[in-house]
Amino acid sequence: MAALQTAATLGFARIGLQSAHAAEPDAVESAPAIVIGSGYGGAVAALRLGQAGIRTVVLEMGRLWNTAGSDGKVFCSTSAPDQRSMWFRTRTEAPLAAFLWLDVVNKDISPYPGVLDRVHYDNMSVYVGRGVGGGSLVNGGMAVTPVKSYFTEQFPTVDADEMYGTYYPRARAMLGVNSIDPAWFESTDWYRFARTSRKAAGNAGLKTTFVPNVYDFGYMQQEAAGTATKSALAGEVIYGNNYGKRSLDRTYWAAALGTGNVTIHTLEKVKAVTRADDGSYVLTADRIDITGAVVETKQYSCTYLFLGGGSLGTTELLVRARDTGTLPDLNSDVGAGWGTNGNTMLGRANHIWDTVGAGEATMPVMGIDDWANTDNPVFAEIAPLPMGFEHWISLYLAITKNPERASFTYDSASGAVKLGWSPAQSAVSVSMAKKLFDRINLANATIYRYDLFGPTSKVFADDFTYHPLGGCVLGKATDDYGRVKGYDRLYVTDGSLVPGNIGVNPFVTITALAERTMARVLAEDTAP
Repeated sequence: MAALQTAATLGFARIGLQSAHAAEPDAVESAPAIVIGSGYGGAVAALRLGQAGIRTVVLEMGRLWNTAGSDGKVFCSTSAPDQRSMWFRTRTEAPLAAFLWLDVVNKDISPYPGVLDRVHYDNMSVYVGRGVGGGSLVNGGMAVTPVKSYFTEQFPTVDADEMYGTYYPRARAMLGVNSIDPAWFESTDWYRFARTSRKAAGNAGLKTTFVPNVYDFGYMQQEAAGTATKSALAGEVIYGNNYGKRSLDRTYWAAALGTGNVTIHTLEKVKAVTRADDGSYVLTADRIDITGAVVETKQYSCTYLFLGGGSLGTTELLVRARDTGTLPDLNSDVGAGWGTNGNTMLGRANHIWDTVGAGEATMPVMGIDDWANTDNPVFAEIAPLPMGFEHWISLYLAITKNPERASFTYDSASGAVKLGWSPAQSAVSVSMAKKLFDRINLANATIYRYDLFGPTSKVFADDFTYHPLGGCVLGKATDDYGRVKGYDRLYVTDGSLVPGNIGVNPFVTITALAERTMARVLAEDTAP
């Protein structure tokens, strides 16, 4: 952590163990290993490479989030966002865009390399984190392990016993997963909203389940007691948490830099990859400043290349490489098998006596679990909606077993990589979520909220996802350990390996799969 803190304070663009002693690491043009991206898969790869004594450079397009702004905080508030909130936008793009149909949620801001991005494609947009730590900086921290039978269904060639006996526990331990004290949950007003949703689900004969989180619940109880600075109890989440959250910069990245073998280069986006005659990989990256201007185009080379840029970043990079001829031997499965994890968001209106509370903790701890319903499998996260006043709204993120998948394609005319997702594919998730919540509304004599997702009275927000998955599916675009087919010493370690759906929040699965990949790669591919 000292390296990250000192680097941020001094404005370093490159961070390594030397940063703890106020020395910026030398620029490195080549290294034995390069990791692209600093989200879950990239963090695992870098840590395990560093521990193995392999000098590793990490290229991250976002910034290091460890420098306080003029308000004394690293991240801005959700209710009063500023330039730190979003990646080069002039206005925020929050998922919940309205209240009483009024445009009161989003705010005008100045363009800046902010922490949250909403990447737009035709008919679908994707929320991603930008910075050292990737999505861990902006997600709700729900650290859920999928049902073993569904994992086996999605990954039939992976040893599930090994995953659940070794790699899931390893991932949870490193991520700092913990659970809320049930007694405190039942007594605190901060989770009244979850208890109200639990009651409504129970009235419909549905079961709920506690889910673990990477937010420190001991710290949260101190927040409630007034003995710690509030973060989750101050409405912080989608634009970052200033306290309490065990994001990757505090776990995997702190450990990776501590090996002395890992250096992170920030504000550098890899735009092309090819292979040299000697078998090394050559990367072209643009380095930007805080205005978004390209200040330098750099080239890097490495023997081992690990792709951890997320479902979008990794897939776009490889589709472009294949279709422009820089990595022509990539197979046709690259770019395929992409899905939204069945995401759709909705709100319900409760009766006046079923209050949700003026204050809501921003870390979800409970879900409606109807995944075992083979006719309509849905897991619905009971989401917070902190507004500072009683609003009687129950908000949910439904994860449905949507079988629809899409592919990325390269458009040579524009040079862009496009996603072929259609409204009809989103409608499958909406239909499944509606079946579940129609049951809840019928049992409780309640209705949906029509005012939360813009001026068109839209009930189900089906045009964005928090959980982009697939594009380089394990066993298809890669072998069963993330080795990219057609090229040796090229690996995928991120969410693009997951075939479009995993039934729960996916980051623990992504982390565990990356741990499994790195254990095999270090044993077989990099051994002397």
